Amino acid sequence: QVQLVESGGGLVQSGGSLRLSCAASGRAFSEYSMGWFRQAPGKEREFVGIISWLGGTIWYADSVKGRFTISRDNAKNTLYLQIDSLKPEDKAVYSCASYSLPRSVTKEPEEEEFDVWGHGTQVIISS
Repeated sequence: QVQLVESGGGLVQSGGSLRLSCAASGRAFSEYSMGWFRQAPGKEREFVGIISWLGGTIWYADSVKGRFTISRDNAKNTLYLQIDSLKPEDKAVYSCASYSLPRSVTKEPEEEEFDVWGHGTQVIISS
């Protein structure tokens, strides 16, 4: 059974940094592109970015470019999201997801293109 488990969320000061992790199991991690999404309170889930299966291609939503960095360690079956210069509007539940097709990536994927999701990790920003 494929499973994704996020960690690393918590209470962080505005302007600070945070690194989220997503541990994967049950699937050949290195064969699948991985995405990060976030859902702020009262808002719809928002695409953050996607990284291709070997990490050679990464695309970000315009809203996070320059402050968010996605990376992966295929040897550890782990996906990462580094967030710098945190802002109050970054408060959200952050979820990772596995792209449904192996060795495929798209620039602006729809949620439906991901078939496995983690439960999310919450990020709270204090001013």
